[in-house]
Amino acid sequence: MNQDIRQPLPAAYLSIDEATKASGFTMASDIYTCSLLKTLAASKPGGKFLELGTGTGLSTAWVLDGMDAHSTLVSIDNDARFLEIAENHLGGDPRLTLVHTDGEDWVNAHLDQRYDYIFADTWHGKYLLLDEVLNMLKPGAFYIIDDMLPQPNWPEGHDQKALNLIEYLDCRQDLSVTKQVWATGIILAVKL
Repeated sequence: MNQDIRQPLPAAYLSIDEATKASGFTMASDIYTCSLLKTLAASKPGGKFLELGTGTGLSTAWVLDGMDAHSTLVSIDNDARFLEIAENHLGGDPRLTLVHTDGEDWVNAHLDQRYDYIFADTWHGKYLLLDEVLNMLKPGAFYIIDDMLPQPNWPEGHDQKALNLIEYLDCRQDLSVTKQVWATGIILAVKL
């Protein structure tokens, strides 16, 4: 067994990747994480998906590629410059709603919403407003986070934040949690 990605890349992936590199954005999810996001998305036909932290849309493209025609994805980001890249390459997909907003404002305005799949790729939903976002999961829903292994761009002290988050998720009685020492370090949880 090897880690080669054998499934086709999403149609817009290479052009988004090129625009991402040109923009200087350095926080994009790696291709292994993206491949997993697609595979997990395929398990939720007719699903309601949420991505917290669109970035330039690299991971968004993979989630969309795994979704069926009856699924919807809301993806939010607070940086209009990077979100514009996602809009330019993915904005024509009727299943996708891209939202330029602050994560805290969006979460607090949508506490009554429930999702089948949440990829929390930013502070909100991962280190901030964690309980609120976990409460947005339907029973059987996926909660996915990456970058849980030490990363070169982590600020000083972030390693302890990551350890605290992992410990907290492990202690929750309403989640089944798997920690993967793979890609950038992925945690996959299912709401019980």
